[in-house]
Amino acid sequence: MTASPHTPVMLKEVLAALAPRDGGIYVDATFGAGGYARAILNAADCTVYGFDRDPTAIDRAKELTKQFAGRLILINRPFGEMREALEEAGVEVVDGVVFDLGVSSMHLDEAHRGFSFRYDGPLSMRMDLGKPDAADVIEKAEVRDLAAIFRSYGEEKRAGQLAKAIVAARETAPIKTTGRLAGIIESATPQSARKKIHPATRAFQALRIFVNDELGQLVAGLRAAERLLRPAGRLVAVTFHSLEDRIVKRFLAGGEAAKGGGSRHLPPADVAPLAFDLVYPKAIAASRNEAQENPRARSAKLRAGARTGAAPLAIDEASLGLPKLLELSFLNGGV
Repeated sequence: MTASPHTPVMLKEVLAALAPRDGGIYVDATFGAGGYARAILNAADCTVYGFDRDPTAIDRAKELTKQFAGRLILINRPFGEMREALEEAGVEVVDGVVFDLGVSSMHLDEAHRGFSFRYDGPLSMRMDLGKPDAADVIEKAEVRDLAAIFRSYGEEKRAGQLAKAIVAARETAPIKTTGRLAGIIESATPQSARKKIHPATRAFQALRIFVNDELGQLVAGLRAAERLLRPAGRLVAVTFHSLEDRIVKRFLAGGEAAKGGGSRHLPPADVAPLAFDLVYPKAIAASRNEAQENPRARSAKLRAGARTGAAPLAIDEASLGLPKLLELSFLNGGV
């Protein structure tokens, strides 16, 4: 791990928002290739707990853990479980938590992981190498299930048409590879509907988010961070699409329901104090130079909050914008 295949997005901005200090305890909730963790450890004499549900990411970091012996502790669990995992490690409060959401460059570049249609490979997409994976969903889902996934997690306008094409195609032969699935979607998309991005982009995003429960994990991770952060501790999140960004934005703002909104007649004393003060009034984007050098940075947005002394807010999932799907019984209870 002397050279990272993954370029950390908005690294300078992340460090500025996180403000690492000597003696602090920080969480890199999406460890990946360790870019953020390395930078945090170099910025201050602190401790970093890195979370990643992908066992290969943990294995690749052996040299980095040796370099920062005793200061970098890696945990092979989803970041939605960070509170429980840290309590097991004897850590009750932290000074900062950073999320780099979405899929990493490593996953996209490894054909056998099945995240991208750039390379033909097995249709998997599971970050933890588990089951059920994307191939299982494509094999078993009914038209309405697939359409719901594409629409809710990919914001795909042609969700119904694509779902019908996939179900029809699998009657001819099983859909086991990324290349075959992308080809079916491309064939089902009229030329007039093809824009700058590949026709399969949103469907692949939707499948990946669904099989990894990325949005559910995000909500769990944000709630865990809210409870772990000490007053003035920082929560920093870099998002790459509107679904993630909406959830982070609403969470930091406390959610309309949690803020007591909806009645202009409520006295100020009835409005619950917010758990976070915004570090920036709105999301910040990558610099023009970074966006030109790193295509992944073009859609990135960074939001950050400083923990107040207020109690955690009970924000329901609907207020955060978490999509609610049909009961997907074909997966024996879902993912």
